[in-house]
Amino acid sequence: MTENSLDAQNIPVLYSFRRCPYAMRARLALAYAGVRLELREIVLRDKPDHMCEISPKATVPVLQLPGGKVIDESLDIMHHALTQNDPDGWADNYDAALIRANDTDFKNALDRYKYPNRYPNEDCSGARDRCEAFFKELNDHLSTHKYLCADHITLPDMAIFPFIRQCANVDRVWFDSLPYTALHCWLKDRLESEIFAAIMAKYKPWQAGDPPLHWPE
Repeated sequence: MTENSLDAQNIPVLYSFRRCPYAMRARLALAYAGVRLELREIVLRDKPDHMCEISPKATVPVLQLPGGKVIDESLDIMHHALTQNDPDGWADNYDAALIRANDTDFKNALDRYKYPNRYPNEDCSGARDRCEAFFKELNDHLSTHKYLCADHITLPDMAIFPFIRQCANVDRVWFDSLPYTALHCWLKDRLESEIFAAIMAKYKPWQAGDPPLHWPE
């Protein structure tokens, strides 16, 4: 199959990287909505030419729809998936401000906490404290509702969860010692969920000419 034969198979193509939190949340929404697609797992140091051609920013996830339209922002992919199918009301109680706080201030702190060597000209010593401040905010939400914005899972839960997972894994002893019981339970539930196990299956990196990997399997 060539890249130009996407219309013939009439399913979307998703370029993804298993451990990327942005790609994780896109896969969570696509799997939940039951969107059948061709999955192309990439290697970040050797990005496919076709992915870079259709999305010059060259970051995952990238979703190409039949007909050629490209969606290359993870939240946009999540919203697209929910327009296809949303049986449990993930689109309800949408809190754009909470997701924005995750994607800006918290992500900035997370990067400096996990990768301080990437910022030699910055003082990253307070980054972990900034991460904890967001944990407290989330815990406050979870003390009001079972999930972040309601008593059922909504899009903010799945949009934010992969980043909390990543931060918690930097120093799990420290994270587990924090006094945020509701947040710990929420994270544990997400980590042990069937949908998370499904979207974290391992696949070999895609190469041009490989047969399509239809996903979810």
